[in-house]
Amino acid sequence: MNNQLKLSVLDLVPRLGESSFEEALQQAVTLAQHAEAWGYGRYWAAEHHDLEHLSCASPEILLSHIGARTTRIRLGSGAVLLPHYSPLKVAENFRMLAALYPGRIDLGIGRAPGGSAHTSMALSGNFLGHVADLPQRIRSLTELLEDRYRYEDVPVAAKPVPAAQPVMWMLGTNTKGAGYASEFGMGYVFGQFMSDADGAEILRSYREGFQPSAHLQDPRAMVAVSVVCAKTQEEAEKLAADIPQPGQRTVAADPKEGRFEADAHYTPCNKTTVALDQNLDSVPKEQAGVHGADAPRSIGRRDTTPAGDGYAQGEPGEETRGPQVASDGSTSAGPSKRLIVGTPASVRSRLQEMSEQYGCDEFLIVTPVSDYQARLESYRLLMEQE
Repeated sequence: MNNQLKLSVLDLVPRLGESSFEEALQQAVTLAQHAEAWGYGRYWAAEHHDLEHLSCASPEILLSHIGARTTRIRLGSGAVLLPHYSPLKVAENFRMLAALYPGRIDLGIGRAPGGSAHTSMALSGNFLGHVADLPQRIRSLTELLEDRYRYEDVPVAAKPVPAAQPVMWMLGTNTKGAGYASEFGMGYVFGQFMSDADGAEILRSYREGFQPSAHLQDPRAMVAVSVVCAKTQEEAEKLAADIPQPGQRTVAADPKEGRFEADAHYTPCNKTTVALDQNLDSVPKEQAGVHGADAPRSIGRRDTTPAGDGYAQGEPGEETRGPQVASDGSTSAGPSKRLIVGTPASVRSRLQEMSEQYGCDEFLIVTPVSDYQARLESYRLLMEQE
């Protein structure tokens, strides 16, 4: 592997084929163990709620389990959806992890709902109101991890207090998330695999606006990309062709279920819901108190999956067609236009180009294939020298 590039794993913990939730979670452990053996730097688990084909609603519990079954690889959340939770509880959870697995814990946070409108309301009530308060929640979380938080002028501490603190990252797909990362002195992860935004410009704005913090003195960025790697270009294209596209709803028994399952990633979204998540900060705070019977009309229908920072999945208005693989190994149709498909050499070459484009040498790799073994093989080939 090119020594200038650092690679890590982002896992949505999918149920593939006829697998159960239990099997999907065991596959997450297997992926993390192999990733550690192959030299990946991090294993991050995403958070989603009430989605039929995704298995991780609680990254911190899964990371604790995986931490006991690995020895070196860094473990992180991609991401804890902070609008849903008390900053104190988040700080306690990740300080607990940091005490159990010293020097190995990343705390990635995001601002997406992570599920449907009704699920979000059941989880934390007034989601819009919580998003409006997100800057204060981030500030509180930062203060808790720096042992300087006060509630009504009374000191409150997040225990235990580990020797090595969890490292904070903000995940995002637009300038808003990058702005939070800059303001609060966090690392930033740009979700290129689900964004049409100008990533180079977003990362430039993050670096230029970065304010040093107790946790991080200089800006630090990663880019999350979607990769399918196989021994030959033909094999890689065949795997990519099986990834579900927008509008292509499948059932659990269908083998053509990608790692971003149809119900969770490639299902069409209600445009109101997507607009809500991508434009959360344009909602006046006095309108953020919508709840009860009016909430579904305000924040989307039950059968939608919001998209945006976090990473919750879905893109509206994309065409339903298979990925078209370009000569450079990337694809060009719908969400899959962001998919990098090819041999180990061609994928590494493309990542090197992206590294130069973004000014970033670290990538989180998502592999949305429809088979667990093929997923492992893709990760192995990408890291191992042929």
